[in-house]
Amino acid sequence: MKNKEMLSKKYHFSGKIVDASFDADFTMLENLVEKENAVLITDENVFAKQEEKFSGWRTIVLKAGEPFKNQNAINEIIDQLIEFNADRQTFIVGVGGGVITDVAGFAASVYMRGIKFGFVPTSILAMVDASVGGKNGIDVGVYKNLVGIIRHPEFLLFDYSFLQTLPNEEWINGFAEIVKHACIKDESMFHLLEEKTLKDFQTSKEEIGKLIERNVDIKYNVVANDELETGERKLLNFGHTIGHAIENTAKLPHGSAVSIGMVAACIISEKVNGFSHLQTEKIKQLLSKYHLPVAFDFDKEKTWDILLHDKKKSGSDMNFVMLDKIGKASIKKIPLTDLREIFFNRFQLITDY
Repeated sequence: MKNKEMLSKKYHFSGKIVDASFDADFTMLENLVEKENAVLITDENVFAKQEEKFSGWRTIVLKAGEPFKNQNAINEIIDQLIEFNADRQTFIVGVGGGVITDVAGFAASVYMRGIKFGFVPTSILAMVDASVGGKNGIDVGVYKNLVGIIRHPEFLLFDYSFLQTLPNEEWINGFAEIVKHACIKDESMFHLLEEKTLKDFQTSKEEIGKLIERNVDIKYNVVANDELETGERKLLNFGHTIGHAIENTAKLPHGSAVSIGMVAACIISEKVNGFSHLQTEKIKQLLSKYHLPVAFDFDKEKTWDILLHDKKKSGSDMNFVMLDKIGKASIKKIPLTDLREIFFNRFQLITDY
């Protein structure tokens, strides 16, 4: 075995056990799926940098980026699966970042009413968030993840060698989700991030490996208790309600949008939930330390219109994730009239540089 120190875990969900292999090697994939029955799905960026890993595998290569996370990508995958004569025994493996894990999982879930799939996440964002929890979906225009399904992969294979070619901006992108997990569930990890720097994690395979595993455990524990997002799982949306609304209108990277969304959520938490302004400043300092934006001059009218189509809206209220303190979050219903007043009149802190 090439990676003797590989750590294997089993994550138990209702009706599904997901096998996770940490600090693994891509060559292990042949032990998990039959090569002749597998189809790998990746994007142009990953394929160009890691082409040798795909040698001998049937591979679908998609255009890279959030603008292509749509129904056209699903149609392209299905067309190529038909060309490959894929049947119900075919196994899909998504090899890439969050966009790829989303579209690969969604396509596998609808092709022939559902075939098996697994993920090899290649970015920080995919490793700590997108590949974990069973959410697979696509965007519809500016509306993020409007169409999708909850269905878990058979396995997760974490090969940290992919991170060696990950652009710096994608490291930054992924750390937004790590900060999010610290804010809602893990105060001690928040302090760890304060002590460390991005460079510390980029230069130490051991440090980034421990951090990735810790974040996967956090997300697993939340999702396992609430797979269908009726309660606690909603906490994972911290920073995402406003972040998603900003992301596609302003064409921002996911991490940048979520970072701004977390600052917005902190401001709302101050106004509605008694959250400390001092702790808001600590969160802003941590986000800035990891090169994430805490201010952005976005179009409020357009963003508000998108907010009104958010899945978390319930009648005349919005279910909103707020912080009680760093490391502890809660979900509160805010009347849209109150949210609108805060949104348009109290957000100078995040729209003024």
